[in-house]
Order: sequence, then structure tokens, then C-alpha cells
Amino acid sequence: MELKAVYAGLVAFAVAALLTPVVARLARRIGAVDDIKARGLARDATPLLGGLAIFAGALVAGLLFLPDNERTRGILEAAALITVVGAADDALDLHPLVKLLGQAAAAVVLVNAGVEVSTFTFPFVGHVDLDQLGGAITVLGLVLLMNVVNFSDGVDGLAAGVCAISAVAFAIIAFDLGRDTAGVLAGIVCGAALGFLMFNFHPASVFMGDCGSNLLGLLLGAVIVEGTLKTNALIALVGPLVVLAVPFLDTSFVVAKRIKYRRPIYRGDSNHFHHRFYRIGFSQRRTVLYLYAWSIVMAGDAVALRFVPYSKTSGHLNAGWAALMAALLVLGVAASVYLVWVLEILKLRRLRAWQLRRTDPGTSEHEIDEQVRKELETGEFSSLS
Repeated sequence: MELKAVYAGLVAFAVAALLTPVVARLARRIGAVDDIKARGLARDATPLLGGLAIFAGALVAGLLFLPDNERTRGILEAAALITVVGAADDALDLHPLVKLLGQAAAAVVLVNAGVEVSTFTFPFVGHVDLDQLGGAITVLGLVLLMNVVNFSDGVDGLAAGVCAISAVAFAIIAFDLGRDTAGVLAGIVCGAALGFLMFNFHPASVFMGDCGSNLLGLLLGAVIVEGTLKTNALIALVGPLVVLAVPFLDTSFVVAKRIKYRRPIYRGDSNHFHHRFYRIGFSQRRTVLYLYAWSIVMAGDAVALRFVPYSKTSGHLNAGWAALMAALLVLGVAASVYLVWVLEILKLRRLRAWQLRRTDPGTSEHEIDEQVRKELETGEFSSLS
């Protein structure tokens, strides 16, 4: 079955890669182009609608490799619906409420097809039965995930790459849990995202647009529900949160900042992780590669939680394996802390400006920037106390 996921991913990759240039030309022809924005990092107007190619890849591979049943039909129908809504937004700039209703409608299609969480297992709490609330909570979760992926789509290659990395991790976990269909679907998501990424990595010739980011969020949500949340494994809820830690943290910080300054949550700004990287001198490629590396570390931790035998069947810790698991988790936390520092959430530049000017009031902005850049390049942070 794992080989089937590889084949499905290759088909999705090929279709998405072949059609991405086609939809880019279509987008230019109908005027679905992302103009240069003050908060954006793109230097040229870029066609949108790349999500159409991602959908085509997922659709063809899904029809060929997913079982012909109600759940598969529901997943593909929901994918088609959210792609249409996203494409309309890319072309017409829909009102945020209309987009939200479209996301909710696609999520409802999934839930009505049986892609729903009614029970799950949570560490230290145990079995949780959602009963009648399962459908509503699943819809809310799917809408949240669509927006999380959408929020992260702000620099060339980021959303597609992070979704591909996440899909690989979810596929490994799903197959180990015996959730083969979810594993194949994850392979399809990975292949379609990578096929599009061929043209979206910096300098991008096409953007996925809302039709792509919402689609990837919905499909990853379906993978999570079918692949982990419907199991009794302790990885069920923790795994998705760890795998998607980077986009979740990005969204959380951005939303918190908008709430703090009483701005509409749906209104874009330049406070995302990738904007912070850019402001401290990182190129787009380096920004994306740092965020890829962070995502890989977190995804690796989630997979390790499933495979490292850190506890015995009696419930007691297996000392050696527990130490390894702890070391991996520390690595993930360390990577997060380092990048949070880099992203100025701890206000590195302000701190350095204050410290340098306390020592020498004549320190220039250029000297401050050079100090910060040197520390980021070497990874050696001086105390300047």
C-alpha cells in the first residue's frame, strides 16, 4: 500500500507540473494576477490560480488510486468546491464572509461524507467522546486549517513546501496506524504540492492563490481526520499539532498581533514569519529554506513520537529510548526558540540597538544591522552586557 501512495504521488506530481504553466497563462488572460503589494515580497505581478493545477493533480490521482466509496467522493467534491470558491476569490476578490462561508460549505461536504471526528485520545486525559458535537468541531477544525495554510502562503514556495513536508509525515504515521487510504491521500497531496512547487519556488512564475492554499488545507485536514484523529493512538491529536507547528505558530502570532492593535483578523499585514525574516536581511530563498528546515525538524519529532519505543507496554518509560525521544524534542524546541529569536519576536534588533548605543551613543543603523546579520550568519549571539 505504501508503494501505491508513491505511485499516486507521482501521478499527482506529473499532472500538477504539466498543468501549472497552462493555468498561469489562463490566469494572465483573465486578469487573475497578484499585483505588487506594499506588504508583499514579490517584485513583479504574478499570475494566480496555481491551485487549479494542484486540484487537477489531486483529482486524477484520487480517481485512480483512492477507493471508490462515499468518503472518496466527498473528499473530491469538497476539494472541487473549495477550489471553485478560491478561484473566484483570486479572480474577483470576494468578501471575507463569502470566503468563510465557502470554506464552511466545503467542510460540511466532507463531514456529510463521513470524514468526521467523533472520538479521539488525548495525552493524560485518555479517550474523549465528542458525541453530537463531532461534526461541528470537525467543520471548525477544517476551516481553521484552511486559513492556517492560507495565512502561510506569503512567500515563494513556502505553503507548497511546508504542505508537502507535512503530508510525508502524515503518510508515514497513517500507514503505521493502518490507515492506508489516508496514507495514499497524503501521498497525493505531497505529489500535487511538489508538482506545483516546480514553478512556485523563488523566483515564482505563478502563485497558488486562495484556490490552492484552501485546497491544500482542506486535503491535509481530510488526511488528519482519516489518518490520525479517528484512532486511539496518543499521537492522534499531538501529531498534527507538532507537524504543523510552523504555520500554526505563524498564524497565532499574526492573529494575536492583529487583535492587540484592533485590526481585522482577515486583513493582511507584514507581521508573518517570512516578513520578519525579510526585514532582517534574509533573501526569499533563505527564508523559505529556514522554514522548511524548521518544519522538517517538527515533522521528524512527530514521526519519532510514533516510532520511538520510549515507553513499555506496562506504561513505564524505557530509559534509553525515552532519553533519545527527549533529545529529539529538545532539538525541536531549540530550533523553535532559535528561529523565534531570529524572527525578532524577542526583538533582537531592538535589543542590539539599545545595547550598542548604551556602549557607544554614536552607533549607526548600519552598524546595528551588521551586528545582527553577523550573529544570524554565525549563530553566535553575544551578550553585549
